[in-house]
Parts: sequence; structure tokens; C-alpha cells
Amino acid sequence: MKKSSSIFLCFFVLIITSSHIFAQSREGGDSLLNFIKKNPSRSSLFLAKNDTVIARLNEDKLMPLASTVKILVAIEFAKQASHNLISENERIPLKEIAKYYIPNTDGNAHPFWINFENNLGNIIHDSVKLIDVARGMMMFSSNANTEYLMDRLGLDNINSNLRILGLKKHTPVYYLVSSLFIYQNPRKLSEDKLLKEISKVSDEDYVKFASVTHDGLKYDSNYKKRLQPRDLTLKIQKSWSDRLPSSTTKEYVQLCSILNDRKYFDQDTYRILSEELETLMENPANSSWLLHAGMKGGSTIFVLTNALYATLKNGNKIAMAYFFNDLDLSENIRLQKWMNDFDLAVLTDDNFRKQIVF
Repeated sequence: MKKSSSIFLCFFVLIITSSHIFAQSREGGDSLLNFIKKNPSRSSLFLAKNDTVIARLNEDKLMPLASTVKILVAIEFAKQASHNLISENERIPLKEIAKYYIPNTDGNAHPFWINFENNLGNIIHDSVKLIDVARGMMMFSSNANTEYLMDRLGLDNINSNLRILGLKKHTPVYYLVSSLFIYQNPRKLSEDKLLKEISKVSDEDYVKFASVTHDGLKYDSNYKKRLQPRDLTLKIQKSWSDRLPSSTTKEYVQLCSILNDRKYFDQDTYRILSEELETLMENPANSSWLLHAGMKGGSTIFVLTNALYATLKNGNKIAMAYFFNDLDLSENIRLQKWMNDFDLAVLTDDNFRKQIVF
């Protein structure tokens, strides 16, 4: 039985916005930690404070990243902008980004971003600054913004950061929106037969198919009509989710530490990274006790991921990543509700950090 397209709205849900405020509560933090302890096979966590490992669980296990992978796109954007390969102030017609927007596949993240920019008065003659496209990718997790930026920056350039940054356990980044089209079923095969055929496609060919589809979306305004989100059943969504770019919590803490220490890149690159990743610092409630902090999360129905870093005004530096996979929808919703409490407890409570033992 096919599920309604509303189920698919959980694809890459919004995790953090610029208005996010860390609010004091321990109940959610305890609940998320208890879930990890009761479900270790579906969980991964790595936590470091001041370069000392505090907690680890399945930290080398490859798991789908969902939108957390967009950190790598943000890094490449900052590198190219700081070296004048692109201009962060270039105005981008919204119609160019809209080529990659597929309704009912992003939890309305893209429309929310458009509304946000419109309310700020940033949309002029149906265009926005390139930096605002990047911020929308991180703040609202717009997949259309991400696909556009991947095209502008170049997938090879984005993936080169895996080697440059020493990320040895990370599968290639590819066009996420376009990969949905792999699961079209024009021959009306049975669901099981379709998934069996797709399972035989090599990872290399899978990525190539996504790139060909991306070109179709880029150059053919009618191409997106080929995809019907309502046909993406739960089994199909699970297959797609399992083949998303993957990595480990240990590697994403390594990445977060680079962002947190502000020693690896030049200052202009970090300035742009802050504009993309550290929008939560724009809220005085957060800037009152944090020198700087950033995070990116992501979700499908089955996956929930989060990577964060922070330097507190007391000098402590904390980097953490936690990933879940093989969730059901109710588990995913509950975990999302608990994430802010958990993050805050990790950042501020030594006693809570001591409880994170597996």
C-alpha cells in the first residue's frame, strides 16, 4: 500500500534556525540519552571537550548523513568566496534556484526560506544574494539551494575537501534532489522488483545517474514533472535514505573541531563560515554565554543526525556529533523534540556529560 505524500515531508526537516534559543531543561536531554543507551545499534555518538574525548559509541560506523552533509558545501562556498572565485554579493535569480525545487519533498523548507528573505526585504527584482542562498541552505535546509550551490561550486571541488580535511570514512557527495529521480518507475514495475534493480546499480553509476538528472533539471523546465512524490513509498524512501552520503560521528567531530578552533582556514574563510553556520549567534540569548557556535542537523523519516561545535565564554571548546538510523516516524519526532535539551546539557553541565557513558 502506498503512503500519502505527506509522509515524505520529513525529508531533511528543519533542525535549527537563526532564531533558535538554547533554553534550559534537562528532561529532553535525559530522554535522548536514554534512547541512545537502549538503542545502541541504531545510534552513534562522539563527544570531545578541549581536545579530550568525553564519550564515544559506534564512532567509526558509517551512517547516512542527511542534511548534515551540507556542512561540506558550506565549507567549499566559504573557501571560494574568500578567494574571490565567486562573489557572495552576486544576485541570483530565484528562478535559477527554483529549477531544483520539488514540492512535497523538503518539509516546505524552501518556501519557508523564500518567505524569510521576503520579510527581510532581501528579495529584489526576484533575486537574492549568493550568501543568502548559502545561509538558506544551512538555516532552513533548502535542498533546492543546496543543489544550486553544488552546481555553482562543483561537485569535484566539494568532494576534494574529503581528502584535504582528512575525512577518510566519507562517501562521495552527490546531487541530493536529483537522486530522487532514480526511483521513478515508468515501467510500472512492482515495488520489490524496482528496488531489486536499483540495488544492483553500483555506487558510481548511482552518482552518475544523479548528475545526469541534475542536468535535466538545469536545462529542461519540464523535467521535474517526471517525479511524483506520492509514488515514493516508505520502502522506496528507505532505499533512497540508505544510499545518502554517509560518514561517521568521529569524522564529523573532527570537522567540527576545525570549525571551532579557527586555525585551519584563513580569517576571511572563517568569517564567511560564521555567516553560514553560526546564525544562532545572531540571537542575544545565545551570544550572552557563547563566543561562537554552529550546528547542522538533518533528517529523513529513518535518519536523524546532528553535528555541533561551540566555544563558551569560559574558554571551553566542545564538539559533538550524534547520528541515528533505522528509526520509525514516531521515534524521529520524539528525538527531534529532545535535541535542544540534550545539546544544552552537553554544553553546560559537567555532571550530565559524565552520564554519557556506554
